[in-house]
Amino acid sequence: MPAVGGVPAGGVPGKAYPGNLTPFVTVTCIVAAMGGLIFGYDIGISGGVTSMDPFLKKFFPSVYRKKNEDKSTNQYCQYDSETLTMFTSSLYLAALLSSIVASSVTRKFGRKLSMLFGGVLFCAGAILNGFAKAVWMLIVGRILLGFGIGFANQSVPLYLSEMAPYKYRGALNIGFQLSITIGILVANVLNYFFAKIKGGWGWRLSLGGAMVPALIITVGSLVLPDTPNSMIERGQHDEAKEKLKRIRGVDDVEEEFSDLVAASEASQLVENPWRNLLQRKYRPHLSMAILIPFFQQLTGINVIMFYAPVLFNTIGFGSNASLMSAVITGIVNVGATMVSIYGVDKWGRRFLFLEGGTQMLICQAVVTAAIGAKFGVDGNPGDLPKWYAIVVVLFICIYVAGFAWSWGPLGWLVPSEIFPLEIRSAAQSVNVCVNMLFTFAVAQAFLAMLCHMKFGLFLFFAFFVMVMTIFVYFFLPETKGIPIEEMNRVWKTHWYWSRFVSDDDYPNVEMSKGGRAIKNV
Repeated sequence: MPAVGGVPAGGVPGKAYPGNLTPFVTVTCIVAAMGGLIFGYDIGISGGVTSMDPFLKKFFPSVYRKKNEDKSTNQYCQYDSETLTMFTSSLYLAALLSSIVASSVTRKFGRKLSMLFGGVLFCAGAILNGFAKAVWMLIVGRILLGFGIGFANQSVPLYLSEMAPYKYRGALNIGFQLSITIGILVANVLNYFFAKIKGGWGWRLSLGGAMVPALIITVGSLVLPDTPNSMIERGQHDEAKEKLKRIRGVDDVEEEFSDLVAASEASQLVENPWRNLLQRKYRPHLSMAILIPFFQQLTGINVIMFYAPVLFNTIGFGSNASLMSAVITGIVNVGATMVSIYGVDKWGRRFLFLEGGTQMLICQAVVTAAIGAKFGVDGNPGDLPKWYAIVVVLFICIYVAGFAWSWGPLGWLVPSEIFPLEIRSAAQSVNVCVNMLFTFAVAQAFLAMLCHMKFGLFLFFAFFVMVMTIFVYFFLPETKGIPIEEMNRVWKTHWYWSRFVSDDDYPNVEMSKGGRAIKNV
């Protein structure tokens, strides 16, 4: 794949630290990546629960009446309720607020403690939701869940990027996204079976079941080792060096350890990392911390994942069929994420971004045409042929696959690996805040947008998919195979971002005629 502006597509050559993919670091990263389970489980469970009639009848009777009794309601509008969307989206507003606090906790006390807080808060929210008697209990429970997700999403991607050997950083970091997809799939399967429980109380098991992934990350955070980066940041140099030797599986860690210490010393000089983010030399980093999560949410994926059962029910599937369709998309999501784990360090980040974006754009156009042709603007499909429903689900699955091996995992991987240590916690907090802000906005607005824009909603998201694919082509440098503490050199060699950095910012990197970075020795 040719690169834009003379930057080599394979990335910028840098140091090659010695080290192996040891069983210790593999197991450690697998346990840490399970922090994604709480995020995925919540994404999957909320959409399924809000399509269960007993849940709607108890907490949202107006929606229940529009869905089952008022036949004059436009099919697109039967779930349009501000209270119902607040139930779903309040979590993401809470996650936004907590990620700001999580930044300071992660920086000062380590990644482990931030994971622990995430697990405990999420567990408390799950218990409250499982025993909810009124809407306010649901909302408070969702807020506690959001606080937990804010801490977990802040710390887990950083932990994985810092623990992994640079050659395998992409694959190990995507373990976080794989856990998210597994959480979504498990939630969809549980919703399908719990909805069949006689007496209509299965939704309590769905919501209360969130305690299981919460306990996994809580216990995991207690047994995981801290990252060498975090230990050095807190002055534990000797322990950090021994930990680095164990992680890399070699004794020759002097060069990597020296670079980590140097990065830490530079970060200690930064009194206010938030203000530091605004410096000109960090313009590329800040831009990516804002634009990547912004674009990730405007792919429209959360329309599918939050509301998959609601969406399928809206386009003519029965209640059980809509839950099963959500299970199918969940299986595709997990499988496609495995493709990303295999290819991210082999094919590179840019290739997956560009291929996935193109695939999603095509699928959104087809789904728009299919739903528009059958439903029109009145939302009445008549008798929906089985083959027609299969076509819609098929292209939605292809769309989910495109997201699952591109913007899904890479939206978390790339921001977590490009930030230098001195701004890493603050920049990751910006990344999580923007992600949660637009997740909240999409969740809050989706049902109203579906009611008013109807099938044109898919075109709205398709436009942003086109814009973000163009953005990646021109502005995102390749980062595969570059040690995390050497990542700054990709900006110095980029056709656009190099104008924001100077020789004083990265004194050991200069431009060669071919646009490659070379190191002064």
